Amino acid sequence: MLRIQAFTGLRPAPDLVAEVACVPYDVVNREESAALAADHPLSLLHVDRAEIDLPAETDPYSDAVYEKARENFLALQKNDALLRETESCLYLYQQRMGAHVQTGLAAVCHIEDYERDIIKKHEKTRRDKEDDRTRLIGTLSADTGPVFLTYRDSEVIDALTAGALKTAPIYDFTAPDGIQHTVWRVAGGEAFVEAFRNVPVAYVADGHHRTASACRVGRERRAANPAHTGSEDYNWFLAVLFPASQLQILPYNRAVKDLHGHTPTALLEAVGRVFTLRAGSSPAPARPGEIRMYLDGTWYDLTWRPAPDADPISQLDVSALQDRVLAPILGIDDPRTSKRIDFIGGIRGPGELVKLVDAGQAAVAFSMFPTTVEQLMAIADADQIMPPKSTWFEPKLRSGLFIHTF
Repeated sequence: MLRIQAFTGLRPAPDLVAEVACVPYDVVNREESAALAADHPLSLLHVDRAEIDLPAETDPYSDAVYEKARENFLALQKNDALLRETESCLYLYQQRMGAHVQTGLAAVCHIEDYERDIIKKHEKTRRDKEDDRTRLIGTLSADTGPVFLTYRDSEVIDALTAGALKTAPIYDFTAPDGIQHTVWRVAGGEAFVEAFRNVPVAYVADGHHRTASACRVGRERRAANPAHTGSEDYNWFLAVLFPASQLQILPYNRAVKDLHGHTPTALLEAVGRVFTLRAGSSPAPARPGEIRMYLDGTWYDLTWRPAPDADPISQLDVSALQDRVLAPILGIDDPRTSKRIDFIGGIRGPGELVKLVDAGQAAVAFSMFPTTVEQLMAIADADQIMPPKSTWFEPKLRSGLFIHTF
């Protein structure tokens, strides 16, 4: 049984929402964050990436960064860019990216559901990134960016959503990247809360570090509160829950900087021994079980048949590439830490791979078919961990449209 709850949070003043809402903190580096926020003093990037308001040499994990984040967060409230809701509510959050539309429910979820695997994960977290978000959430006593969760479709929830979408939205704007963001306020939301009690599990699609960090803060607050009852707001974290059928996963492509001592001819021979290899293919795979390789100005088609009894991890295209080529042939033993491999979000398309190889910034590149939502859920259900950079969800959730405080 999945527990969700309405919350009395902060949200932008309607006329300022496009200025406040921002991209997630972890899809931009410091330089990109600074550029996006340069002419936008109300952008929540000044909170989520407060190092952009300090000298360039500032350690992003220093005390000054978290102090600046808190100062900027309080300033947004003081100048009424962020307003406090007058009652508990949920929100429906719809995103439109070209022809793709997805609508999720913004609510708070219980940290114990994450600890008990009612909210399932499929990725490992990095300690430094988890420490950073734990400290930021704890300093602000707030979740500024929602976790992206998914669940198997429910006709009851779909019907409730359809009814709520008939009301007037509180926000409707198109961001500079062309993605439309529309938000409806659902006062009380008791019917949604009850409907989600019949959802057995949810899955972290994107935001493993935010989820783990929110749970760490909740545990710390619990330990420090001798009067803890379990009803406190720090027991809950902010999420948007989407039905699985609506999600769009793009490929996560790979570019390797050198051939690990191989000539292009030797690499082709080695790859041909572990895959069926054919030259002259299109840049994008058409189905699972296909990988495209770009080498020396030519695209190659790599195909194979997974073993019928293969576990969910072994059936992934990214696993086949790692286990057959990247590790044994190109020497990429740990793609999480190797400096010789770059991961390219599929939204940039295979043309970005051609650009990197032709410019000499990479020696070989691989265009992948996207991992499916069904594969993600199967791996999480099996308590397995996906290989790094297996999924690229698009569109990304904007931070700052609704904020949970505790």
